[in-house]
Amino acid sequence: MKETIHTDDAPAAVGAYSQATTDGDLVFTAGQIPLTPDGELLADASIADQTEQALDNLLAVLDEAGAGPEDVLKTTVFLADIDDFDEMNETYADYFDESPPARSAVQAGALPKGAGVEIEAVAVVE
Repeated sequence: MKETIHTDDAPAAVGAYSQATTDGDLVFTAGQIPLTPDGELLADASIADQTEQALDNLLAVLDEAGAGPEDVLKTTVFLADIDDFDEMNETYADYFDESPPARSAVQAGALPKGAGVEIEAVAVVE
């Protein structure tokens, strides 16, 4: 049975979607952008700072679902500019340093609110 996940430690969903959903075995997150839980958009920050905020949001949602970075099976990283890949990757590696998940990284035509990066994940829930 599907359950929706919500935490105040990540930005609230601003549309017809949930921060995450789970069936008790897997959790699927919505894409997280560099928006603070208080609603401050970091779109003018460096890609490293944007990636850090997006991943902090992602981990807060996963934590609420009962998962951590070690439980992430797959992430998808959307970049407004693929030339930002190396800078994003350096920050990303700090969050997934041991046994990193599978990952896709693509350049998107545009991201919500003018963000430079958006990250989503699929994780196992124990």
